[in-house]
Amino acid sequence: MKVLITGGTGFIGSHLAHAHLERGDSVLSLDTASTAKVLDVRSNPAFAGRFQYVKGSVLDYTLLDGLMRRADLVYHHAAVVGVEHYVDDPFGVLDVNVNGTQNVLRAAFHNGVKVVFASTSEIYGKSTSVPFREDGDRVLGPTSIDRWCYSTSKAAGEHFCFAYGKLGVPVVVVRYFNLYGPKLDKIDRGRVMTIFLGQLLRGEPITIVNDGRQTRAFTYIDDGVRATMAAGLVDGAVGGIFNIGTDRETTILELAKAMLKEFGRDPEDPKNFVFKKQEEVYGRSYQDIDRRVPDVTRMKTILGVTAKVTLEEGVHRTCDWFKKTENFREPLSVAALEKKLPPRENAAAG
Repeated sequence: MKVLITGGTGFIGSHLAHAHLERGDSVLSLDTASTAKVLDVRSNPAFAGRFQYVKGSVLDYTLLDGLMRRADLVYHHAAVVGVEHYVDDPFGVLDVNVNGTQNVLRAAFHNGVKVVFASTSEIYGKSTSVPFREDGDRVLGPTSIDRWCYSTSKAAGEHFCFAYGKLGVPVVVVRYFNLYGPKLDKIDRGRVMTIFLGQLLRGEPITIVNDGRQTRAFTYIDDGVRATMAAGLVDGAVGGIFNIGTDRETTILELAKAMLKEFGRDPEDPKNFVFKKQEEVYGRSYQDIDRRVPDVTRMKTILGVTAKVTLEEGVHRTCDWFKKTENFREPLSVAALEKKLPPRENAAAG
């Protein structure tokens, strides 16, 4: 199979590329940034000739259309994500997430390609109907609060998916619940785990927003990738929406304590925590969600996938990887990356 992954050097996209290459498929990876994650793939001799990295944006329809001619399946992961972007750059979030998704779907329609659309648990907003079911209602805050632009942009993307589905495009929507693992995105930004990792790697106390009793369903990347691939490969998934996650509910404070243990620090010592009000961290343009837990019945019964990695094991693997990885703080520049690559004739194409 020939697979196109938009956002292919991102956290989920890079793991997904590895998994498809290991399966024996060919992978086209489209992204706006060159990072060390490209090197991870190119430096593996087993993948030679089956991987190509293309630097470009999903806002470039001509590029997308050309790439789609070479693909049997596209995973659309390119998006602007991260709390700092919701608050600081709502235009960028809406532009890429809505207009870029339309471009992907239009190119897929033109070329007859199946699309797996990466959506989010943010779709459910402030709903109190926990666990969240895929057919449950969405409850959002006012449009004057920038925090909701990401959820709205992904919901618009889902609507476009189903609209194109009625035109004949095979589409599947997957909603991720707090995926984490090795190769997470930039330290100190975006995800709660990367923020905690940055503080722990510097020996600082962990910053807890409000009281830390907010809950999430932290899902290890290997489980998330298995479910994502099933969404792309299982015929019965077409036309469906699937929560991708674990049904184990974990508080933010429990996560912090598990991570402190991995760094040899006392999780019961109050000196290891700093508690701050939400407004102190994100300003007034952010509203938090108290509980976010999925109903994973569809993932289990239709995709045939059950999350296997426990929080304790996943946190251990993740923290261990970051402690051992030299270049965890910043992605490599294009020039630095090319210097580290094997000679082009011995590397994968692209």
